[in-house]
Amino acid sequence: MSHLRLLSLLLAAVSISAWAQPAKAQDKYPSRPVELIVPFAAGGGTDILARLLTDGLTRRLGQTFLVINRPGANTNLGTGQVARAKPDGYTLLMTSFGLAANPSLYRNLGFDPAKDLIPVSLLANAPTILVVHPSFPTNTLPEFTAHLKANPGKFNYASYGVGSSPHIGAELYKSLTGTDVVHVPFNGGGPAAAAVAGKQVEMLFPSAVPVQGLIRNGSLKPIAVASDKRTALLPELPTFREGGLDYITGSWFGVLTPAKTPQAIVDLLHANIVEVLKDENLRAKMAEQGADVIGSSPAEFRAFLANETARLSKVIKNAKIQLD
Repeated sequence: MSHLRLLSLLLAAVSISAWAQPAKAQDKYPSRPVELIVPFAAGGGTDILARLLTDGLTRRLGQTFLVINRPGANTNLGTGQVARAKPDGYTLLMTSFGLAANPSLYRNLGFDPAKDLIPVSLLANAPTILVVHPSFPTNTLPEFTAHLKANPGKFNYASYGVGSSPHIGAELYKSLTGTDVVHVPFNGGGPAAAAVAGKQVEMLFPSAVPVQGLIRNGSLKPIAVASDKRTALLPELPTFREGGLDYITGSWFGVLTPAKTPQAIVDLLHANIVEVLKDENLRAKMAEQGADVIGSSPAEFRAFLANETARLSKVIKNAKIQLD
């Protein structure tokens, strides 16, 4: 074999190796930082859980998982960004209630959550707690409902805005009880809770996150919790079912990826998320936020989303809530 022929073969081998090595490196996921898009401002319940989750995933997978806050348009801004992202596992979504409510609330979302996103895991659920100003003249759910029925249209309820979880939760309560209460929207959980504590409005149907401090210091009075069992955060607080009303609702938190993300990446993310959720420190911090850790499978989360979307659609249509 001539020297020229041998040199050509060596150069070809080097070239093949150079191409093969990056391809092999790219097969390992994650090989660079991963963005977890949170369609809410920093500091809320979804953001808190997202940061706990990314800390755990960073430790387990050896790559940085970053929380990116993209609030706006009732979560549609950040959700749409993920729905249109490259399906390579490097852009994830951490979202909540709006994912199931918004398809019925908006005439045109610009994306289809059921088709454009793949569920990875339902992480946790924070049940709704009905709170009132301490001066409100009822202490139990039957008394509360009877008082509203005796005074139709005379009382107001706060929400975080049109289509928010407290808005839909209040409308669900109204439809189940036949009561008439007026909606007063505020810009977020803090202002809504402060309005009830300041006696500007009479009631709010939030999760525990924005109101637990106000409950503890006596600024708000809790009436009932919308879960199937009492919450460890307020063990003395009865459930709606104990008060005679089959009312279970709340804010939930889940992770999704863009559609067509490889199944191997979805499976890897799910397995590691479930392990992160076993951390006792994380579970304790979530309990402080009034949330119960779940860690469902992708199939279970998909079924949950389908049921939640159908359930909320009925409430939204009955209440005639529609946004452009």
